[in-house]
Amino acid sequence: MTKFLEPLGKRILYFHQVLGEMLILLWKTLYYFREAPRNVQSILTQMAIIGYDTLPVAAVMAFFVGMVLALQTGVELQKYGGQNIIGAIVGHSMVRELGPVMTSFLVAGRVGSAMAAELGVMTVYEEIDALKTLDIDPVRYLAMPRFIACIICVPALVIYSDCIGIVGGALISNLHPQIFVSYATYYDSLTAALKIKEIGIGLTKAVVFGSIVALVACYVGFATSGGARGIGQSTTRSVVLSFMLILVADYVLTRVLM
Repeated sequence: MTKFLEPLGKRILYFHQVLGEMLILLWKTLYYFREAPRNVQSILTQMAIIGYDTLPVAAVMAFFVGMVLALQTGVELQKYGGQNIIGAIVGHSMVRELGPVMTSFLVAGRVGSAMAAELGVMTVYEEIDALKTLDIDPVRYLAMPRFIACIICVPALVIYSDCIGIVGGALISNLHPQIFVSYATYYDSLTAALKIKEIGIGLTKAVVFGSIVALVACYVGFATSGGARGIGQSTTRSVVLSFMLILVADYVLTRVLM
């Protein structure tokens, strides 16, 4: 019994330790929001990395997600004569669920992993300790600009992805011979179904998911140890943990906001 309970207890303690450290990092980051006007250049640099550099990949992802969604639902709806509501289905799916989740996955995989690796290198090679020696708080100097950039850029990327995905759905709905829904019919059903509430839910999810990506990447980067091998493990850990927390948060937010 002891051999079974001891590893379980260690895992439970480790989970609560990580949770506590992440909450402390979140609190410190929010505390240093007051320093944001003095770090505008750093924030803008991170926004360019997170937002502008991600636009091409986000466009390709959203366009094909919208086309696949319209194709799969349109062919099935056509069997029952309900293809006229395909615009509403694509719009709801993109705005409330697929847009925020897929875009956040993309940011976590492309940007979150790079953040964790960059901060991990700085931690392993004692650059973080050097900042502390110079009386520069690493959370203010490194984590806060990345956090603010994420909560600004991820919602913007979600809006961008939603629009591209809806256009992709409209294109395939009009051109596919088995579906053939006119652009006017598509957008009529879309505008009739999409309300401000749905857009607000999607953007709320985007802000939360962006916070998760930045928080996890910074925490994992600061906790890196073990040289080059540790940096590689931190990169993987950041992506996996971000994905898991995004999915958990998605369920909780859907439950609360539906």
